[in-house]
Amino acid sequence: MIRFLALVLACVIAAPAQAATCAIGIAGATQRVEIGATGRAMTVHLPRGFDPASPAPLVFLLHGSGSNGAAMLRDAKLAEAADAHGFIVAAPDGGIAHGQGFVWNIPGVPTIAGTVPGPDDADDVAYLSRAIDWFVRQGCVDRTRVYATGLSGGGRMTSWLGCVAADRFAAIAPVVGLRAGNPAKEDPSRPDPATCRPTRPMPIIAFAGDRDKTNPIQGGGAGYWRYTMHAAEQRWAQLNGCATAPTTRWLAPGVYEELYTGCRGGADVSGRITVGGGHSWVVDNDALWAFLSRHRRTR
Repeated sequence: MIRFLALVLACVIAAPAQAATCAIGIAGATQRVEIGATGRAMTVHLPRGFDPASPAPLVFLLHGSGSNGAAMLRDAKLAEAADAHGFIVAAPDGGIAHGQGFVWNIPGVPTIAGTVPGPDDADDVAYLSRAIDWFVRQGCVDRTRVYATGLSGGGRMTSWLGCVAADRFAAIAPVVGLRAGNPAKEDPSRPDPATCRPTRPMPIIAFAGDRDKTNPIQGGGAGYWRYTMHAAEQRWAQLNGCATAPTTRWLAPGVYEELYTGCRGGADVSGRITVGGGHSWVVDNDALWAFLSRHRRTR
């Protein structure tokens, strides 16, 4: 009898813990969710038909400077894409208050207020990393399918995540904000290799408009912008070890793509330009998800 009980106990101990069932909100609804012990909340949309027992992909949607997550989710219409494709979209607020909204903390890079984040400002990279862990612990998210996209300042923050948190994200999609390092430490004419050292190849799809006067694809603009979008694409292609020369093709009337392939780990780099597009969400959300969803991070 003792041996039998010992065997049963051993089996119980060896059995894997049952995964948590996601209970952070209602499927098909957008809600404000407190993220564990971070002291911060974000706007989260669970897709229609979401199965609480089956962890889903997660897309972080990062707002532009001076805005907030709820407004970004409304303007990007990514909740509709989430419903169509079955991913969770989380739209956090940046860690530094600015006017009626927020800005992101990219170390050493001046915000739109002209001030450089200091040591007492919130660490947004750490916050998003803790948020991933929290979503996973709740049983809501598949940690191998976490992605980031963002507009303008959120696009620069998305690019920075690709540099410093490549172990947490399977792919990224900056919008009117693709960079390839920390512009506070770079030559005005080109991205500096020393400022972006991802731990793994990072698949990237970037979107922009050729009439963007805020973050012009031709370079110039504010001190946080400087070099061209093509230079940023080229630098990411180098970081990803892409073996072939870029190709340019028309995808639709008024939209063309600059594409680098043959990259390590299948980490292609795609830049999609909308002719006549300005400083706005110039994104085909279905194409964005089609690219992101091809990629998974190994555990």
